[in-house]
Amino acid sequence: MPESEGTESEGRDTGSTESERLDAARALAEDRSEAAAQFLSGLANPRRLRILCQLTSGEKSVSELSEATGISQTSMSQHLAKLKNEGIVSFRREHRHLYYFISNPVVTEVMAAIYTNFCALDAAPPR
Repeated sequence: MPESEGTESEGRDTGSTESERLDAARALAEDRSEAAAQFLSGLANPRRLRILCQLTSGEKSVSELSEATGISQTSMSQHLAKLKNEGIVSFRREHRHLYYFISNPVVTEVMAAIYTNFCALDAAPPR
């Protein structure tokens, strides 16, 4: 077989493999962007963000969260249930009290940025 034919067929194989890699990378990027959008939808609520801003400094009881955010305990329980079901927060029970905390390390990282820019008392107003 002439040398040029071998090189040409190898080039097609490489092109096909490269195309497959590119398709796989696009599929992975699409999957990850869908996962990120789903993750952010759990945070995309003003009341849940106020709750998470409070939890950024550590665990708090339901009554502490209600007092700090002005959210009624009934509404607070619903928001905490959603955050818990989405794996964003968890709780520990101490007698009759539940203490909630951020349990997802990615949420901790995201909330650190949100806290600095939106929650902290000295945060600049959003642009």
